[in-house]
Amino acid sequence: MGSSKKKFVSNSQDSVRMFKSDFLEAFSKVHYTVPLYIFIPVIGYCIYRSVHTDLQLWQYPLTMLAGIFIWTLVEYVMHRYVFHFELPGKWGARLHFVIHGVHHDYPSDRMRLVMPPSLSIPLAFAFFFLFKWLIPDMYLWMFFATFLVGYLFYDIGHYAMHHFNFKSGFFKRLKQHHMLHHYQEPNKGFGVSSPLWDLIIGSVFSKKG
Repeated sequence: MGSSKKKFVSNSQDSVRMFKSDFLEAFSKVHYTVPLYIFIPVIGYCIYRSVHTDLQLWQYPLTMLAGIFIWTLVEYVMHRYVFHFELPGKWGARLHFVIHGVHHDYPSDRMRLVMPPSLSIPLAFAFFFLFKWLIPDMYLWMFFATFLVGYLFYDIGHYAMHHFNFKSGFFKRLKQHHMLHHYQEPNKGFGVSSPLWDLIIGSVFSKKG
């Protein structure tokens, strides 16, 4: 979608069928707790591997901050330049709808608010091997553990933003930021777990009045 001015329109229905095939349709839905069952054991294993490296105690906080920081960048780039990118033509529109458009059209669909394992697991492997190529093993395991923590915060937090009411504080501000993306300016506010990169890159919402 990129710089397109087209607005997403929220549908009054809660959900829609995406595929004619029952098999494919089943893979398009996932309960919001599923990422926890998949990735918390992976995070635990990464932490276990990390304590058996030569990483010094003072290096842990820096490595953890780096993992979270890089996650916020990955989240922003994927949301803005992958999820909101639309190829021309009927097939481009269909692909965009399957990847992300369905969420904007049906934002209350409880079964499509976290990333399905059919996508999240291959992406996790891809990022792990990318980081393994880029980062010394001494830092890799704790870095990847906190990268995955960032992902879980994003995925579960995203569900919460759509279905929980926050009265005050950090989560209320995050929810307001994300709702503006859905209902006011879908071409801005791409940060979900943090508005950091919206501020840095300049995709913050327009000031009214």
